[in-house]
Amino acid sequence: MANPGQTVDGSAASSPVPLTGLALFLAAFALALCNFIVVLDITIANVSVPHISGGLAVSPSQGLWVLTSYAVAEAITVPLTGWLAARFGTVRTLILCVAGFGLSSFLCGISPSIELLVLSRVLQGLSGGPIMPLTQAMLTRIFPPEKVPMAMGLWATTTIAAPIFGPILGGWISDNWSWHWIFFINLPVIAFCLLTFMRSLGRYETAIARPPLDKTGLFLLIVWVSAFQIMLETGREHDWFNSDIVVVMAIIAAIGFAAFVIWEWYEPHPVVNIRLLRDRTLAAATLAMSLGYGAFFATVVLVPLWMQQALGYNATNAGLVTGFQGVLAILVAPLAAGLLNRVDVRLTVSLGMLWLGLTTLLRLAWNTESTFWALAMPQLLQGLGMPFFFVGLSALSIAAVRTDQVASAAGIVTFSRTVAGAVATAIASTLWVNNARVQRTEFVQGINDANGAAAAMQDAGLTPGQNYSALEGIVEIQALTGAAHYVFMLSFAIFLISVLAVWLAPRPAKALSPGEAH
Repeated sequence: MANPGQTVDGSAASSPVPLTGLALFLAAFALALCNFIVVLDITIANVSVPHISGGLAVSPSQGLWVLTSYAVAEAITVPLTGWLAARFGTVRTLILCVAGFGLSSFLCGISPSIELLVLSRVLQGLSGGPIMPLTQAMLTRIFPPEKVPMAMGLWATTTIAAPIFGPILGGWISDNWSWHWIFFINLPVIAFCLLTFMRSLGRYETAIARPPLDKTGLFLLIVWVSAFQIMLETGREHDWFNSDIVVVMAIIAAIGFAAFVIWEWYEPHPVVNIRLLRDRTLAAATLAMSLGYGAFFATVVLVPLWMQQALGYNATNAGLVTGFQGVLAILVAPLAAGLLNRVDVRLTVSLGMLWLGLTTLLRLAWNTESTFWALAMPQLLQGLGMPFFFVGLSALSIAAVRTDQVASAAGIVTFSRTVAGAVATAIASTLWVNNARVQRTEFVQGINDANGAAAAMQDAGLTPGQNYSALEGIVEIQALTGAAHYVFMLSFAIFLISVLAVWLAPRPAKALSPGEAH
């Protein structure tokens, strides 16, 4: 949390001289590009999970570790950004994090096993977490004050656009090169950004201080989040609480979380200032963001997996369908920001979340005969609601906190959202697999005249073994599709609950700022 005499990034309150001309363009482009590549890596691996799983000889559910390990590690370091910037300097911290992100990207690309890949993704997430707030802070320093809103628009655009290009780029690379290159492509971008930062940002270095570090709180945070993550990942593979490992991790996570909350509540300089949750607006917004993002991210993970396993889509086409959800989001984002102070933000957020839920229901019409555009249309329409949800709820979350508490409040929301995404990934994939198993059994029991179907296929030239495989494949595809519909219905229900959570917050008493909210 920034001190009253400091800015959010830990710098002194005095304003440095802004850049101009080509130097400003290159620095702003590098900062926006750096933020883009970090956010891109959240989704670029989504459609590549089958390729990664096949290449490393693990199950698709184990391949999902690649997604959640990055997100959770990123969430741990986001609250530490202010302390790191104050302790080592804003520019120095940014350069070190970007260098660490590049090194860990290289390690991801050369990883020969799932264990090393997950470890490398953890390192990548730890490095990437501070980059997002630091790039935003630096943009406000290199631009003249009157152009800061434009700089925040540039930053927000990269944040919204990156998840669109992630699945598309990841799918194309996985199909045409190999999954390793979804990480290697970071390297030239990181090299350009590092060179630009070292040449252009030196004058914006901030004074180094020795702020207190909540070591106990940080330790407890790492313990309970790590145990919780291990519980989620191993639970899918070991039948959840029928496994001793899962039970032990659940106990450690529960005790660690309780100890963390108690410690942080009374610690004068907490790593996560949970005392801010006494504010009803922040608490309600955090709850709504966690529920809504969990429901949203569950479908983001499930849709490309279903298309590849049930419909036989390659990663490229699955990525194209998934990426459609961001097309309208970019176009509507300025409207969402413009309505923040013209319409009750709780209403626009609620309508946006309700729209996300309704477009989720459109996916119930998906079946094995669905065309590319039938699959893409719900994704495209979903983008209309995304800016009202993300921009509006982010702005609402800090509506009632003091200026010097904005960074801490935003960190709480970001952390909660990221953990919710990891939980949603684990639960959605588990429900999908388990429900598919149940539906498969029901389909097998309900098949009418299976012998007649087998005889017809045999007459068509198939062997008895091929007959069995064909029937089994049909049943499996239908079971996976029915299970996906089940998850979509649950996501819709959670969206409705999140809409209700928004109205637990009072109407904001001051003007909202979309840039400050990010």
